[in-house]
Amino acid sequence: MNKARVLIMLAAIFAFGTGAFAQKAPLKLEHTTPLPELHDGDFDHLLADVEGNRLFATAEENSKVLVFDLRTNKLIHTIDDLKAPHSLLYRADLKKLFVVDGDLGEVKIYETVSFKPVGSIKLREGADASTYDSAAKYLYVVNGGKDAKLPNSYITAIDTDAGKTVGEIKMDSNDVEGMAFEKSGPRMFVNVRGNSTVEVIDRTNRKLLATWPISEVAKKPTAIALDEGSHRLFVGTRDPGKLVVLDTNSGKVVSSYPAAAMVDDMAYDGGHKRIYFAGTEFLDVFQQTDPDHYERIAHVATAFRAKTAIFVPELNKYFLAVPHHEKQIAELRVYDVVP
Repeated sequence: MNKARVLIMLAAIFAFGTGAFAQKAPLKLEHTTPLPELHDGDFDHLLADVEGNRLFATAEENSKVLVFDLRTNKLIHTIDDLKAPHSLLYRADLKKLFVVDGDLGEVKIYETVSFKPVGSIKLREGADASTYDSAAKYLYVVNGGKDAKLPNSYITAIDTDAGKTVGEIKMDSNDVEGMAFEKSGPRMFVNVRGNSTVEVIDRTNRKLLATWPISEVAKKPTAIALDEGSHRLFVGTRDPGKLVVLDTNSGKVVSSYPAAAMVDDMAYDGGHKRIYFAGTEFLDVFQQTDPDHYERIAHVATAFRAKTAIFVPELNKYFLAVPHHEKQIAELRVYDVVP
């Protein structure tokens, strides 16, 4: 056998081997729903009502909440009496949708058969991120701060049964972003973007427990997710774009990795031990090998400012909202999560 033939055979064996053992893409684009009626402007957050087969999306700069059918991915309703909708909560037992509107400075409440408004809760302007404590039935909403031209942001607790505020936490910054709650205890973890810290607050007495700085590895923490079982907090930063992993026992940074720019939404998939990290133009997927080590296994091209997304574990699907920009029309992209 001559040398050339040996080299060809070795190349073929290598190609087969690398192809056989190459990791499958963790996300597969399954459907796209065009939204040509939307003009330029960001989305902010998505929310799934799995039992009711609905997906809600806040088209922030279009002043709308879009309602999609989760079975067909078709747009089935639009709520348009809003100014700048940001985050949402759906109470299936009450059949009510709570929409946080930053420009109105309130939480608007809708019944979800006809989507007629049935109430509102007044907050400050700049109302934005929110997180729900299902045990207490309290919705915590960030409001005030720089968008309201105030020196401080506030986290207001809302009793969603009574439809009224029950307390608030004054933050030492005018730029506060996402929150994550542990289920085994009273701690809430808060991204304080203005200080490049994570603050740990006892949500029962609304007292500060700890401040964890992250500025040595990155600044402007924006997105947040929690792996409570492994005692790991994931923080997505914008300066630069990074995934930062913290130990929730000590508050120490255990690792950090370059990631997509301008992150807005991040989700932890406990079933597959993955992190989905949505930024402008790219969506990154990280695989957890152990609590201290992560590997980026996908860098998926998306679209300009397509940084709003949600992972729905019950459906094993990932939904990404793409805003209108120049020749790119707005759309909803649906990905299957591949094992």
